[in-house]
Amino acid sequence: MAELERLDVQRRTVPTDAPESDGTLAWDSTTAVIVEVTAVGVSGLGWTYADGAAAEVVEGKLASALDGCDLDCVGACWLAMRRAVRNDGDAGLAACAISAVDIALWDRFARARELPLALALGAFRTAIGVYGSGGFCTYDDARLTEQLGGWAADGMAAVKMKVGADPASDPRRVRVAREAIGPDTELYLDANGAWPRHEAVHRAHELHRAADGIGWLEEPVSSQDLHGLRAVRGATPAGVPVAAGEYLWTPEDAQHMLAAEAVDVLQADATRCLGLTGYRAIGALAAAHGLSLSAHCAPALHAHAACSVQRSARLEYFHDHVRLERRLFEGAPEPEGGVLAVDRTRLGHGLSLRG
Repeated sequence: MAELERLDVQRRTVPTDAPESDGTLAWDSTTAVIVEVTAVGVSGLGWTYADGAAAEVVEGKLASALDGCDLDCVGACWLAMRRAVRNDGDAGLAACAISAVDIALWDRFARARELPLALALGAFRTAIGVYGSGGFCTYDDARLTEQLGGWAADGMAAVKMKVGADPASDPRRVRVAREAIGPDTELYLDANGAWPRHEAVHRAHELHRAADGIGWLEEPVSSQDLHGLRAVRGATPAGVPVAAGEYLWTPEDAQHMLAAEAVDVLQADATRCLGLTGYRAIGALAAAHGLSLSAHCAPALHAHAACSVQRSARLEYFHDHVRLERRLFEGAPEPEGGVLAVDRTRLGHGLSLRG
């Protein structure tokens, strides 16, 4: 039995390289809560992007929940952690805390078996396409052109930009983006829930025309408004899918979104949705509904996660998290020709914490 020997938690905050905003929020730093678990002399590393208060949940209720658990039985540990926060709710900070621990448990599981994480999870593939993600509303035209155009030049088949903070300037901004990436690279737009339903439909058509076509429209309305997402989905320009799901906390949340027929592309984030265990459950639900799952942010981790679900869309190569992963960890993978491949020579997710 692999009993918990150590559980270490750190909080690290990394400033952005410039002020950033999307359609509903502005920020200038990102905090990572990093968890390391050790059992039978083997350690695993996990993390979540959340307020430092998530660390207190890990150090308190989750550490207690793992006491006496067999860490080789990751699913049983996951259930124990969910039960431990039942009266507090397993969404929000608790979900992020569980995610960090669950990722660490799977990393340890893979390392103990001398396997790359994707193979330990049950790989459907060993590489996945990525799309460059940034294009913040705070960027001027020159920065927008440099970033999005650079990703297109590197071979990424799609890029994503933020819209919604200043609707009057968005048509110009998407024209700048289209000129930077050329006609053959898909342009995804992310409103982060900035619009009410009626405006979302109008903006979808307006920006589709301005950009000479968009590849998908993400969160045109809040992800909590499932009926609104479905309504917008039914009124977007032909061939423009609606994507949402980055704020799913549990597989049950994903089932509600799928049952509402609210999206064409489902998204999930293993650092939020109860870890890799939750992510794989959401992937199975998506496949059962005939939809693909797109991984949100955290590309070094999601390279493995996306390879472990049956139907995967491109994963998000998010500017902030690429910077943060390089700064916090050794071994972060780099895409080649728009594809992120699992390094089969490295155990677990292949990352180690910098000092």
